[in-house]
Amino acid sequence: MTDTNPANKTLPEEIGETPVIQVGHSPHLSNESFTTRRMMIDVLIALLPVVGMSVYMFQLYAVKQMLICLASCLAAEAIFIKMRNRSFTLSDCSAAVTGIILGLSLPATAPWYVGVIASVVAIGIGKVIFGGLGMNLFNPAMVGRAFVMISFAGVMAASGYESLHTGIDAITQATPLNAFKQMGIITPLKDLFFGLTNGSPGEISALACLIGGAYLCLRRTASWEIPAGIIAIVLFMGGIADITGPASDWTVLHHLFSGSLLFGAFFIATDPVSSPLTAKGKFIFGIGIGFFIMVLRMFSGYPEGVMFAVLLMNALTPLINRWTIPKVMGEQ
Repeated sequence: MTDTNPANKTLPEEIGETPVIQVGHSPHLSNESFTTRRMMIDVLIALLPVVGMSVYMFQLYAVKQMLICLASCLAAEAIFIKMRNRSFTLSDCSAAVTGIILGLSLPATAPWYVGVIASVVAIGIGKVIFGGLGMNLFNPAMVGRAFVMISFAGVMAASGYESLHTGIDAITQATPLNAFKQMGIITPLKDLFFGLTNGSPGEISALACLIGGAYLCLRRTASWEIPAGIIAIVLFMGGIADITGPASDWTVLHHLFSGSLLFGAFFIATDPVSSPLTAKGKFIFGIGIGFFIMVLRMFSGYPEGVMFAVLLMNALTPLINRWTIPKVMGEQ
């Protein structure tokens, strides 16, 4: 996510209606209406199609998971900020965004304690321990999800997405990536595109992710270079696999529309704090995420790769910033 100057990055010392501080290279074009809160509200608005589709498919299971994560993130933020004797930052809506994204990325049927623990880790270890908003190295929601993925593998792995006792058809079937990886079953593209399949609530509908992502890019809240880099490398590597690999009905479009690729490209990878500063750096960052996603999907036993790819590239963000420092005018 970015500001009115795509090369600039937002690291606000104060929250609320205070304009964000520009720390990118010149020119420094100021827009006092572009605040942290406005950016976060834009993200919440962009998530509405995704939330709507998740509730349509998973009903109260999705609502419960999102409410648990939202309430836990807000409570954790308030507690940790109070422990540091700082003023409350809940009004900037950043904790709310983390909670909704985290709730959309967990299995809809995951136990309540998984969402609570993931939220506390996301805010405490992923954000506050680094110094709070604008200081974190890694995406907070993915830090929380990675923690519960490792700690509660039984309810977060393939079986965590399937339940025969929910009465909801989508949850009684395997996720598209698991179905293909384990059984060679090909999910129709139209089901992946519209969201008529199983998976994490936020990832099932490619159409909903594209609508929300387009809104973020048009509002310039998200940097288009990051999702463009991800999608470009996925199309490139997936196309090569289609041409050189064995004949299969699983195509590059299945890679693009399945899993959390588009959800991660628009709503997770574009986090303004844990992504690079410059336009060139953002594109490199997106290419790196797309590359790791495809490597993990094609060559590892793990069917998905967005979470690990984002965290890996978050760690490389300072190096990318150093590589892509623009030249000063007149510099040889």
